[in-house]
Amino acid sequence: MESRPPLPPFDEAGARRKVRAAEDAWNTRDPERVALAYTEDSVWRNRDAFLRGREEIVAFLRAKWRRELDYALRKELWSFGPHRIAVRFQYECRDAAGQWWRSYGNELWEFTEQGLMSRREASINDVPIVEGDRRIFGPRPEADGDAALTGSLPVR
Repeated sequence: MESRPPLPPFDEAGARRKVRAAEDAWNTRDPERVALAYTEDSVWRNRDAFLRGREEIVAFLRAKWRRELDYALRKELWSFGPHRIAVRFQYECRDAAGQWWRSYGNELWEFTEQGLMSRREASINDVPIVEGDRRIFGPRPEADGDAALTGSLPVR
């Protein structure tokens, strides 16, 4: 059976590693890689989209990253329990017309004993920004490390 450490039950360090691993994976913009963190029958709510299973997740992410160009994400641990993690995040991207957007959101995650996410619920709000107001550029630099996940969302 597949396993995706860190495994539940989560302590704070494990929950922070799980959040950072998710951020790193999403910043690859590789739908197949991202989908491997979810169970085969994972259930998602993403804004107004309701998905079930890896195939739907991959299709959703392919379409997302075709629309959301130069996507860059930061996630921060908000809270955790033995099998659940709550995250807040920001990402920035531009659309095909060149309009830049900053999206703010919260996610609720639930995990199996093997550390795969079986449920993801995301609420997201988008704000148009001008390119000069961008704060997030590419994946998180290594120098930011795990300590950067505390306090307000780290951005560059």
